[in-house]
Amino acid sequence: NVLRLVHAIPSSKAEPFKLWLAKVGHERLKETQDPALGIERARENWRKKGRSDKWIQQRMAGQVIRDRLTDYWKANGVENYNEFAFLTNIIHQEWTDLTINKHKELKGLKTQNLRDHMSETELIFSSLAEMAANFISEKISANGLVQNAKASKKGGAIAKRARVEFESKTGKKIVTSDNFLAPSSVRKRKKLK
Repeated sequence: NVLRLVHAIPSSKAEPFKLWLAKVGHERLKETQDPALGIERARENWRKKGRSDKWIQQRMAGQVIRDRLTDYWKANGVENYNEFAFLTNIIHQEWTDLTINKHKELKGLKTQNLRDHMSETELIFSSLAEMAANFISEKISANGLVQNAKASKKGGAIAKRARVEFESKTGKKIVTSDNFLAPSSVRKRKKLK
């Protein structure tokens, strides 16, 4: 309907927008036929933002793990976005000692996706926590919000123990304020504090 509305605008100024919409529509249709094109587009977008191939690989692997977990939740009584967010926050808070909102605040993020601003190591530990939560959920046949919350807490605790051990042996903090914000965004953030 939006495309029809835009095409109905009889202005030459709308022509570049119409061409752009047609191009994007064509690309998305091609991606429907060949999903690998969408994956490559995501890789290219992250490369343009300065992410390394290693980081991109970890981000994509983490998404596969995340999808497996959310698929389990969907099939086992977790019903809406708020419940997904609640369980995700349990896992995150357990392994990081921060809520998702506090972690975003630490990194100076507002509307940005937290995972897109995690370091490679943060992504690895986040994946470990979600994978552990998924395996535990499956093992105990968790069903509904309460049982999945218990499994989520246990999964996050596994990653926390690994994080604490890693930090004690390496002297390196996993959860940091590091992000991929443009330098001007960082300067603005510091001025506000």
